[in-house]
Amino acid sequence: MSGVAGAVRELGYRSLVVVAQLGSLLVFAGAIVRAFAAPPYRLRRWAEEIFNLGVLSLVIICVSGLAVGMVLGLQGYNTLVRFGAESSLGAVVGLSLIRELGPVLSALLVTGRAGSATAAEIASMVTTEQIDGLRMMSVDPIEIVVMPKASAMLFVMPVLSTLFILFGIGGAYVIGVHLMGLDAGIFLSSLTSAVRFSDDVVGSLVKGLIFGALIGLIATFRGYHARPTSAGVSSATTSTVVITSVAILITDYFVTALWGFQI
Repeated sequence: MSGVAGAVRELGYRSLVVVAQLGSLLVFAGAIVRAFAAPPYRLRRWAEEIFNLGVLSLVIICVSGLAVGMVLGLQGYNTLVRFGAESSLGAVVGLSLIRELGPVLSALLVTGRAGSATAAEIASMVTTEQIDGLRMMSVDPIEIVVMPKASAMLFVMPVLSTLFILFGIGGAYVIGVHLMGLDAGIFLSSLTSAVRFSDDVVGSLVKGLIFGALIGLIATFRGYHARPTSAGVSSATTSTVVITSVAILITDYFVTALWGFQI
């Protein structure tokens, strides 16, 4: 009985810790929204973060999108040709990238590059007492450090997801048309006839916004609440990548289910 009681006690403790963390995360999100809505509007800091989080992620997003599109084009053509449906290659590639692969894979890539860097930067500021220094000068760290990073991530994520999709479709086009010999008109007509803007494109942009909010919120939260040690910086960076990746995959299912239910 003591073993069962200990297991139940441990489960209850872990549950309380998770609930407390979720509560802290919601309070933290409210502070970010409050800082975003209230002046002064730090446009220069916001533009710097857009460059750091968005522009510096362009290479990995575009190269990865191109590679994924080429793989989809090759595998899709070889699979569809068995059923005599190679003319549907454009539709298969377009819907796969726009609905799922584009938003999800780009979000995971941005998490590994920009999300981890954001958490590490803020955690380093905690370790070197820069955050405490801002408080001593009556400057809100949420307003000057956290909010620009979180809001910039919310802005750049749909753009990066769109670029991933465009490069992916381009890679599939090169493989399907120039390597496999599929007619270009058939590829493009299949793509345009299958993709619906109100359902597929808008849904993809909505996912990009939600994933951007998740990455920005979790990365800044883990960095801001890191232990002021070198191990704390490492833990904040690692936990950001792990927690955000899992959150993206779980959220993707629920958004897909709710969006499909609505349409």
